[in-house]
Amino acid sequence: MSEPKTLKIDDVEYIRKDSVRAAAPKRDGMEYCVIRTYSAGVHAGYLSVRDGREVELVDSRRLWYWSGACSLSQLAMEGVKNPEPCKFAMEIPRITLTEAVEIIPCTADAAKNIQGVPVWKK
Repeated sequence: MSEPKTLKIDDVEYIRKDSVRAAAPKRDGMEYCVIRTYSAGVHAGYLSVRDGREVELVDSRRLWYWSGACSLSQLAMEGVKNPEPCKFAMEIPRITLTEAVEIIPCTADAAKNIQGVPVWKK
């Protein structure tokens, strides 16, 4: 029999502690996020500035191809299951992206996983 995910007491619903995913640690107040852009692809890094659709990331990686996550939502929550075939570029100190259409904060596990994928380069 599976364990319940929620418990209701006096009309208040509680969730299991082990089902809550911790957010990635902030660096100088900046969240580690996955950013999908209109025309520059997908990036992961610390969100330092957001002004409308323009964002600036610090210690950013371009995520060109990933394996073992069906969507960016899963990537931001869990990371990748198959890091070997992933094509994540080297980390760069700073990038400005002018057409951000999605900003997804990462969990601690996902951030560590994304940062740990070997650098892909030719």
